[in-house]
Amino acid sequence: MTRRANRSHDRVAVPSRWSPSPSRLLALSAVVLALTGAAELAMGRSLLGPDARFGWIETSIWSEANSQRAADWYSLTHVEHGLIFYGLIWLVARRHALATRFMAALLLESGWEVLENSPVIIDRYREATMALGYYGDSVLNSLSDVVMMAAGFALAAWLRPLWSVLVVLGAELLLLALIRDNLALNVVMLLVPLDAVRDWQMAGAPPGVG
Repeated sequence: MTRRANRSHDRVAVPSRWSPSPSRLLALSAVVLALTGAAELAMGRSLLGPDARFGWIETSIWSEANSQRAADWYSLTHVEHGLIFYGLIWLVARRHALATRFMAALLLESGWEVLENSPVIIDRYREATMALGYYGDSVLNSLSDVVMMAAGFALAAWLRPLWSVLVVLGAELLLLALIRDNLALNVVMLLVPLDAVRDWQMAGAPPGVG
């Protein structure tokens, strides 16, 4: 399907189905973000992280500030979420308006962020992956991850499907080369931890880590 075909389909898809206006979509998105942040604060998550410092970006995955700032290398995996959600939701709900599908993706990502920062998932990360010192995301980082997903979804709506696939593959290879981790490995290590993979990842850690 071409980009023009995608856009044409989205314009004519659903006059008869619920499709919020741009202003209402923005307001609904803000409400979802606010509820996500409120849920995480109620769970005991920190707004800015243990050091209570705001930061735009953290480039070291081994730093205690990783997953606490507005962005880090793992932000790319959330852009991938958006690209993947776009394709999967289109497969099962293509007759619904683009705005409706976007809200579904936003709710999925927000739900995952709340679950990811629950004790059971935090402990799983610490036990099964190279994130030995992981203690959860700051609320700032978590909400930024949702925004990154939204950016990925918007990108997928604009790109041809083949280009979306290439962007995901490119991001995966870049992360693999730079941090020895990516979305695919993250999923594998959460579900079926592999000692060989974890040993290879830990080999890239600075002295004194692990």
